[in-house]
Amino acid sequence: MNENPQDLTSNQDSDKGVFANHPPEVMAKTKKMMMYFIIFAIVMLFGGFTSAYILLNTGTFWVHIYPPFYLNVSLVFLALSSLTMILASKSIKKDQVKKSRNLLLATFLLGFGFTFAQLKGWQQLKNMGMGTTVIETDNGPATTWNNIEKITGEYMVDYYVHQDGQILDYQNGNFYAPTDPLKEEPINNKIISNTNNSGAFIWVLIWVHIIHLALGLMYLLYNVVRLSRDKIKPEINVQIHNNGIYWHFMGILWVYLFVFLFIIH
Repeated sequence: MNENPQDLTSNQDSDKGVFANHPPEVMAKTKKMMMYFIIFAIVMLFGGFTSAYILLNTGTFWVHIYPPFYLNVSLVFLALSSLTMILASKSIKKDQVKKSRNLLLATFLLGFGFTFAQLKGWQQLKNMGMGTTVIETDNGPATTWNNIEKITGEYMVDYYVHQDGQILDYQNGNFYAPTDPLKEEPINNKIISNTNNSGAFIWVLIWVHIIHLALGLMYLLYNVVRLSRDKIKPEINVQIHNNGIYWHFMGILWVYLFVFLFIIH
């Protein structure tokens, strides 16, 4: 496929908007820089959330949850979608437009599966008591985060409770401090009133990640349509490049959150 660069530039002027009177290189560099700014803003957002998580974790009774089945499955979808995204980017550079489009579509479908697995994973956590409860108040129904006593599942298999890294012992429905090896003084009264802040943070981080993931899915679908209409050329493929940067960043972000929430804390 041989095409004069000047003709290529003029054919795409209608798609460039403010970049219509600038060389393609300027458009590419500017759009890449804009993507880096977006990523920086997201890093700062999640950095603030995780910093708050660490601060609230200190000195309080905290619930550690082992990742449920569907959140583990989400990592499989993530790895496969990253692979198809890489192949799509390589294909467009080789002028394999149809192949690139199909690989982007595969990335979209895998990304949708990834999102579905995250939602199902949260539903599993909610079924364990990590969610909210509606209570009646003088002002009507109110939603509150569950306290620790509402968490179900098998202790040390599905979850455990700790304070500053010291795991509480649990026997016959009672919690004991690790400094009480003879199990003489239950400390249920100290922890039952504690709100499960861990569940609240997991909910927030999963949903905020899904919102940003949805933007990536829309961008994927947008580029699939553009490739189908021959609007993206091998010589000027900054849209696919940026889509890849954003998608891989979303994947790295989820791996970070997964390790932070379910392994480190």
